[in-house]
Amino acid sequence: MRYMNKKIVVALGGNAILTDDPTAKGQMEALRETSKHLANLVEDGYQLVISHGNGPQVGNLLLQQLAADSEKNPALPLDTLVAMTQGSIGYWLQNVLKEELKNKGIDKEVASVLTQVVVAEDDPAFENLSKPVGPFMTEEEAKKAMEETGDTYVEDAGRGWRKVVASPKPISIVEYPVINSLIDNDVITISAGGGGIPVVEKGGNIVGVEAVIDKDFASAKLAELVEADTLLILTGVDNVYVNFNKPNQEKLENVTAEEMKQHIADNQFAPGSMLPKVEAAIKFVENREEGRAVITSLENVANYLAGGSATVITK
Repeated sequence: MRYMNKKIVVALGGNAILTDDPTAKGQMEALRETSKHLANLVEDGYQLVISHGNGPQVGNLLLQQLAADSEKNPALPLDTLVAMTQGSIGYWLQNVLKEELKNKGIDKEVASVLTQVVVAEDDPAFENLSKPVGPFMTEEEAKKAMEETGDTYVEDAGRGWRKVVASPKPISIVEYPVINSLIDNDVITISAGGGGIPVVEKGGNIVGVEAVIDKDFASAKLAELVEADTLLILTGVDNVYVNFNKPNQEKLENVTAEEMKQHIADNQFAPGSMLPKVEAAIKFVENREEGRAVITSLENVANYLAGGSATVITK
């Protein structure tokens, strides 16, 4: 049975998982703190569908793969690394969330779904590689790697050279009927982790591709497909601002998609930071007209649900 107006897709940012301690134990502890907030939402009657980022985790795993790369133990491709981090983060999160629910006397199942996200083979992103992944290199090392592998490396903000891959837009989610079935059976699902495993459809089959899908866009697509009432995008600040960090800084609270588009046109949001969150929020409310998108911090969620401030975007 579905709750009325209470189905929320919660998109967790990287700071909800990784703090200063990159060990498995450290990440579980960060997720334990995150789970306390999530368990409060469940206690209040909200039906949760959870997605999460994996940027630092997949970057670290890529470094490990490259360090051990050999003929007998070859490095695995990027789509497989996304699947591996979906598994590890899902494993940690479902267990600590289950513990928090148990502490509250809530008997509810939590399940992680290995999630493949479909992108278009002809997405322009495959011609305009933009997403840096992996380690920093010198120019000499990068040029040697390009000759050997055919991969593309670019100079990254004066910090060195890095490999870049495509960041295509999600068009569908392979497992969304399974996720819907779990939701209908009142199971809290963790899905679309790290933007999902990027795949294309070829001859009726699913084939993995070397790409990174933005997790906020994947979360918006997930929220649309499961018919969520709210897409809750969590970030490091309580509200979105225009004129951020300037004397005329202004907090955005209740805004329409059209107003946010105008702010984008005015270059108000940083491309690698707030911009994709705002664009994903707009996409969700335009595809699900009765839905709302909320951008705020994890710590501010309870305050927002109690009538406090957050950035709420509606059509």
